[in-house]
Amino acid sequence: MRLGGLQKMTLLDFPGRVACTVFTVGCNFRCPFCHNSSLVVSPALPELSQDDFFAFLRKRQGLLEGVAITGGEPLLHPDMPEFIEKIRALGYAVKLDTNGSFPERLKAVLDAKLADYVAMDVKNSREKYEQTAGVPGILPAVERSVELLRAGETPFEFRTTLVDELHEPEDFAAIGRWLAGVERYFIQGFVDSGDILAGGDAFHAATPEKAKACLEEVWSCVPTAKLRGIE
Repeated sequence: MRLGGLQKMTLLDFPGRVACTVFTVGCNFRCPFCHNSSLVVSPALPELSQDDFFAFLRKRQGLLEGVAITGGEPLLHPDMPEFIEKIRALGYAVKLDTNGSFPERLKAVLDAKLADYVAMDVKNSREKYEQTAGVPGILPAVERSVELLRAGETPFEFRTTLVDELHEPEDFAAIGRWLAGVERYFIQGFVDSGDILAGGDAFHAATPEKAKACLEEVWSCVPTAKLRGIE
C-alpha cells in the first residue's frame, strides 16, 4: 500500500460523517482531465508512511468519524481489504472511491462489508468511455462494478465529472439509461487544480446552463440525480 497524502478533516468527502481523506498512489486510468496527476504518474511523489497515518488516526479517535479512501485508484492495491480492516479496527467508518476497473476486488470489499459507502466514477457514456478514461478495454470491468453495487447492500453513489470538451447532454441521456433507477447520481463540476494530466489549458468547466441541460437529460431515468459543485 502506497499513500500519497492526507487531508486531515473534511465535511464533504464522506456523506454524513466528519472524516479525513487519505490518497493512495497510482492509477490504471489516464483520464486526460485528471486533477491528481501527481498521484497517477509521479514516481518521485513524497509518500505518507502507514505508521504515520495510523498514528494520526489513533490521535483523532473520538474526534473523527470516518476515513475516505481515494486516489489514484485505491483498488489498484491488492492489500486494500487489510488496510480497511486496520482502519475499522480503530472504530472508523470507511468510504471507498473507485473507478470501477477492479470488480473482483470491489466484490471482496462488498462481500466482507468493509466499506460503509462507495463512490464510483462513471466517466462517460459507454460509447465514449475509453476516450474519457484514456485506456482501452476497460468498459466490461466498469459495467461489472456497476452491477455489483446495484445488486449489493452497501450504500453507494455514482458520479460523473462534467468536462466541457468531453461531455454533451446526449452523453448524459445515455448515462441515465445505463444507471436507470439508482438512488444517488451526481454530476460534478470540473476544477482545474493546476495538476491536470493533459497539462496546459486543454479542459474547462462547463457553464451552469450546460450542466443543467445535462442534468435534465438524466432526470427521465434517474429523477433523484443532482448537480454537485456547480452553481
